[in-house]
Amino acid sequence: MTIYLDNAATSHPKPPKVYETLASCLQVAGANPGRAGHKMARLAQQIIENTRFKLTKLISASSLEQIIFTFNATDALNMAIKGILEPGDHVITSYLEHNSVLRPLQNLAQKQITLTLIKPSAEGLISPKDIEKAIRPETKLIAITGASNVLGTLQPIEEIGDIAHQNNKLFLVDASQVLGVIPIDVEQMHIDLLAGSGHKALMGPPGTGFLYTSLKNPIKNWREGGTGGDSLSPLQPTNLPHQLEAGTHNFLGIAGLETALDFIEEKTIKKIKEQELFLLENLIAKLKEIPEVTLYGTFDLTKRVGVQSLSLKGYSSDEVATILDEHFDIAVRGGLHCAPLLHQALGTVPNGLVRVSLGAFNTLEDIEAFIFAIKEIIS
Repeated sequence: MTIYLDNAATSHPKPPKVYETLASCLQVAGANPGRAGHKMARLAQQIIENTRFKLTKLISASSLEQIIFTFNATDALNMAIKGILEPGDHVITSYLEHNSVLRPLQNLAQKQITLTLIKPSAEGLISPKDIEKAIRPETKLIAITGASNVLGTLQPIEEIGDIAHQNNKLFLVDASQVLGVIPIDVEQMHIDLLAGSGHKALMGPPGTGFLYTSLKNPIKNWREGGTGGDSLSPLQPTNLPHQLEAGTHNFLGIAGLETALDFIEEKTIKKIKEQELFLLENLIAKLKEIPEVTLYGTFDLTKRVGVQSLSLKGYSSDEVATILDEHFDIAVRGGLHCAPLLHQALGTVPNGLVRVSLGAFNTLEDIEAFIFAIKEIIS
């Protein structure tokens, strides 16, 4: 059986009950949610609203209408960025960001907005002071990842949120790598917009995600269509969440996400985080003993999630990932991880890095198998 160490891309395996939900839900409640009055449609709609409630609770939001279902975090980030920015706006972001943030911003920067990119420290940490220095009168948005998908470094989100709040700027957080392992309170952290992935540490199925909005600024919708209500209106409704949720939901995926959220609540984020950091500590300690390995990111575990990237002397990252897969049945991610600016800053272009990312179902035996494989490759 494959040893899976690529949870930053998507979690595997999922909690067992998620598979049960996916197998049964399409048969029992497989109607179009909110599009009819019959019991199957009502049940489907109830599952969607239950999941919306649980996501509201997860991030300590104040109302259900603040949660917009999307197809993934990329969808949510595009919805936020393109739905808020206007010509002449200035945006602050960082070298740490995923292409889901960088590409829409850099596209807009060609003709409509201006962009400031903040460099992280050598350990992969953004300084709130650098964010504050970059603020201009025309700054509208500060967009920062909750944790680097390459280095696993947690960013000082609450401090940056305070700065954004004090300067009356909108704050967007890409929470793809932190939801499910780090507690999030959007109001305490002054987060105006938060993009979440349902299939990473939240352990739901692919094709699920959401956007949280504080409702401080209206978001322009970029798709129109059926919403299940007010069908006579020639225009898209302006009330949330319906304004931004045109078309049929990924009901099956959302049902699986609800089951995954129940698993997280039962196990607790605290215990999941403790387990991942215990494994990360063991991984780092063993890799430090191998001279041919170079590690990246901070070794301060209080500033980390369960992601560790490394290089192996004499090999490209793709070569290492391929050997691990084909000869040891270990799944990791080689390459540039859709974070080109960070890899440029690290000097790891074009070979990239080998990324090991831990999940709720990994064990110490998985770490030992990975270390054994790395030593075998070297020898």
